[in-house]
Amino acid sequence: MAIMRVNPTRMELTRLKKRLQVARRGHKLLKDKLDELMKQFLDLVRKNKELREKVEEMLMKVHQDFLIARAVMSSEGLDAALMLPKQNISLDVSTQNIMSVEVPVLNFTTSSSDESDIYPYGFASTSGELDGAISTLSQVLPYMLELAQMEKSSQLLAQEIEKTRRRVNALEYVMIPQLTETIKYISMKLDENERGNITRLMKVKDMMLEQAHNYEAKLNGA
Repeated sequence: MAIMRVNPTRMELTRLKKRLQVARRGHKLLKDKLDELMKQFLDLVRKNKELREKVEEMLMKVHQDFLIARAVMSSEGLDAALMLPKQNISLDVSTQNIMSVEVPVLNFTTSSSDESDIYPYGFASTSGELDGAISTLSQVLPYMLELAQMEKSSQLLAQEIEKTRRRVNALEYVMIPQLTETIKYISMKLDENERGNITRLMKVKDMMLEQAHNYEAKLNGA
């Protein structure tokens, strides 16, 4: 791991130690966030799978009922029965926060509370299979909206997981090792300089003692 280009001073050493402390704390927080994101994501994927299977099963029943209805009714009669729906649906889109990720929340309201308004026709000229298809479609709509909400939430969480994982890896494998090596390098340099200073001081002391000894010897000789 390459060290940073810095001056090996005590001030720089103190600054880098603080950066290392912040980096380690940030790494722990991001790692905890990543673990919780993964937990939320896996729970969402599991629920998404169960809901998708349920929706596909209901839509398959709708498709089968429509095929039978088309077989027993004329195309003109089927088109006329479905031409003028009685009920309108309003979709409300909001958001909720999951681990700093804004995910969608989908809710819908109908223009009428009368359950029979889902059938835009009279029952005299239509088949029971068409009634069953319309009824199942009405029942599957909330599940389809929930499925859309889950799939979009899963996509957004997956993007956040990837972004957070890159940050965790950058701290764990690049910044923290680089700071650690640089701190080690500066500490070695400072220790080396300190040993050099001590050596020079000892030499100066020896020279001063030698000069004092020679001066004393001269005085005694005189």
